[in-house]
Amino acid sequence: MMRRLLVLTTLLAGLPFTVAAHAEETFSFATTPGQLPKTVVPTDYVIDLTTDMDHLTLQGEEIIRIEVQTPTADITLNQAGLKLASALLDNSEKAVIRQDDAAETVTLHFPAPVPAGVHTLAIKYSGPILKTPNGIYVDDYTDPKGKPQRMLVTQFEVADARRMFPGWDEPAFKATYQLNVTLPFEYAAVSNMPIIGTTQQDEKTKRVSFTATPRMSSYLLALVAGDMASVDGKADGTPLRVFAPTGLENQGTYALGAAEKILPYYNDYFGIKYPLPKMDMLAIPGNYQAGAMENWGALTYIDNVLLFDPKNSTPRTRELIYEVVAHEMAHQWSGDLVTMGWWDNIWLNEGFASWMEIKATDKMNPEWDIWPRQHETRESTMATDALSTTHPIQQTIHNVSEANSAFDGISYGKGELVIRMMEGWLGEDHFRDGMRAYMKAHAYGNATSQDLWNALSQASGQDVGKVARSFTEQPGIPQVNVAAICQNGQTTYTLTQSRFTIHDPNAKALTWNIPVVAGGPGLETKKLVLGAEPVTFTLPRCNAPLKLDLGESGYYRVHYDDVAFAPIAASISKFAPVDRANILGDQFAQFRAGHGNLSSYFDLVDRLTAAHESDIATLEEIIGKLETLDTYEINSPDRATFQAYARSRLAPVLKRLGWDQKPHESVLDTMLRPSVISALGNFNDPAVLAEAKRRFATWLKNPASLRPDLVGTVSALAMKHADAATYDIMATKVRDTQATEVKLRLFQALANATDPDLIRRNVELAYSGAIPNGRISMALSSIASASENPDLVWKLVRQHEAEIRTHLAPWSQDGFLPAIAAHSNNPDILTELQKDPSSTKTTGAKIATAHAVNAVSARKEAVQAAQSQIHDWLATHTH
Repeated sequence: MMRRLLVLTTLLAGLPFTVAAHAEETFSFATTPGQLPKTVVPTDYVIDLTTDMDHLTLQGEEIIRIEVQTPTADITLNQAGLKLASALLDNSEKAVIRQDDAAETVTLHFPAPVPAGVHTLAIKYSGPILKTPNGIYVDDYTDPKGKPQRMLVTQFEVADARRMFPGWDEPAFKATYQLNVTLPFEYAAVSNMPIIGTTQQDEKTKRVSFTATPRMSSYLLALVAGDMASVDGKADGTPLRVFAPTGLENQGTYALGAAEKILPYYNDYFGIKYPLPKMDMLAIPGNYQAGAMENWGALTYIDNVLLFDPKNSTPRTRELIYEVVAHEMAHQWSGDLVTMGWWDNIWLNEGFASWMEIKATDKMNPEWDIWPRQHETRESTMATDALSTTHPIQQTIHNVSEANSAFDGISYGKGELVIRMMEGWLGEDHFRDGMRAYMKAHAYGNATSQDLWNALSQASGQDVGKVARSFTEQPGIPQVNVAAICQNGQTTYTLTQSRFTIHDPNAKALTWNIPVVAGGPGLETKKLVLGAEPVTFTLPRCNAPLKLDLGESGYYRVHYDDVAFAPIAASISKFAPVDRANILGDQFAQFRAGHGNLSSYFDLVDRLTAAHESDIATLEEIIGKLETLDTYEINSPDRATFQAYARSRLAPVLKRLGWDQKPHESVLDTMLRPSVISALGNFNDPAVLAEAKRRFATWLKNPASLRPDLVGTVSALAMKHADAATYDIMATKVRDTQATEVKLRLFQALANATDPDLIRRNVELAYSGAIPNGRISMALSSIASASENPDLVWKLVRQHEAEIRTHLAPWSQDGFLPAIAAHSNNPDILTELQKDPSSTKTTGAKIATAHAVNAVSARKEAVQAAQSQIHDWLATHTH
């Protein structure tokens, strides 16, 4: 689910390894965590649903084939929001039904213990069809002809299959599912497997039956029905379809083409051909919070990450679609065919799919330069992982709210980066062979991280677990410290390790086994694993630009002493772009950790811009950090001077790019242009703001006058100081626009309004129905950030909190208020957040609140340091 290499082939012999405090075991059903007893195991479900799309209710009957492992008078399974009318064992024994709605369970009690062996449960029940985007719900939208439409959608991960049928809703309880559903006659229906029969029930309804699925986890079951049409294709003998609301299906052509290329690649890579008889990808219009979901054979996506509209979509949309399609398709093996045993290993699903999406996208689209641009993922991930509120990739998950909180940058981003590092260490062939063995050994079953390490160890001959566990079972980031001494024409380097932290003075000291790659312009590449003991080596020269983490394939920070760093700084423009970005990122990180001064970062920026830096990864690193520092400068008397400095470094880039796309320019320049214009506008460049205002006025009269990739940038700059009349025009566009991609783009522009009355109107617009329910929380957080007035947004949200929460899915409730408070530096707001009952209602809410409070505290520390250091630096570098 989306909530978005260099090869290391040798080890230095004799290096000590440290073992994580807890070594995980291979998968065992009996010892896998979970809420439900393991005395009863389901093997097959036959589910029959009757939907009432007018009254939003469902009636259900199901027959579950079960295996009783240990005689028991009580059979406990999951349900949430359902009402069980009856439960019958083996067509004869009636159960006493005891529902626990708080625990989301139901216990079926029988007068005598049910003997061990195979039995059947027949259950009749009823329940609601929801409007929030979780469980089984409705998505109300307007079709391309302006007609209101209603789509039936499911979204079950983490634990919402229990809202459609009673069952064992934990990933270790794999079973087959044969689904039958009665729907409005005109609806097209799609599930995991092909339709095997359709029967007209009456003049308004039909009953659709689907083939039984393979053994799989409950959260992967899917049902989507409505007014849909598809574009169809085939790859490696597997039929492929992309569904969209009727009239938009041709916008699925691009995603279909991507899938046709990706599927044969995955079939070969995993060594097991995609095992289902078809693969459908479905665009859900707007009201879809997950982003995308890997339901086996029926992959669902919010429409703006699946549909490409040549008139309105941007090059970044094209890239995003490719990546998300590759991500969800990777899950068809890692996640669906082989599933983590419990949510403590969600990274096995998400980290792997995040890595594979980039690997596949890069292979099919090398001109996009994807791997160097993962620097942004690295920086955002490490910024989180350095704080005291971080957690190990593998963390103990006690309940559903904790599981929902685990879908974060650590599971996705750190998971991806650690897997990339492991592949680089072992070599692509060994890593792929290990993955093939892992898939074959655990197909249609469950696994833990240790199962993967064992497979990789067998394929590579290395003790993979000893290296991998130090990154997956421990929190935080290792730092490699480099000390250099030049004597007699040669340099001796000593590498040691420590823990890199931000705003965490009491962080526990940890030790990792770190695969390290070192090299530089004109230097031989060195490869080693750094453990607890220092490593020393020499180079037969002085002033060598020896850089660690060459290619940025490792998950660690680097701190150089002055002797080691000086030649790197002097030669920075000679390094590959990914290494230039990496050097910059590590230097800024040293400032954030309190171990370096911003002057070092600015000196590197000046060297690169003086050398006419043109690479997108390097420039976006610079832009991102300058924009961060600009927010640190809010309310500082030096802000205008700092912005002038930032403009002076980026203006030459815009001069090279120009405002308009050039014939035959690279796609990377096309993607870079909006970033540069946006940054210069945010830095109050008068010429850029004037041109943005002019182009915005022309666009309002003639939408075709502005390329899609500049619409968001230009309108965002125009909205910063917009008047009420202009706001009204844009707000109307947001309400009337049906395309999710365009709607969210225009709302993000509106969020930049700084007038207090317009901020109020933005908050009201966010939950008025103009924005899909699944995007409301994100929209409000965007207003808090972009308006530079998070305190007002907090106040407004609190006034309307009860109404806003009615639009939010249960799994977005926990982080709703913390996401807004996290943008404020006001201690009163943080106190109000912590005192609010919602902040302690669930474990997930406690985690989200702690993250917000800690992030604000760390930012305030950074603001204080940045304002002081920027003041001193500007005093000596500007006139």
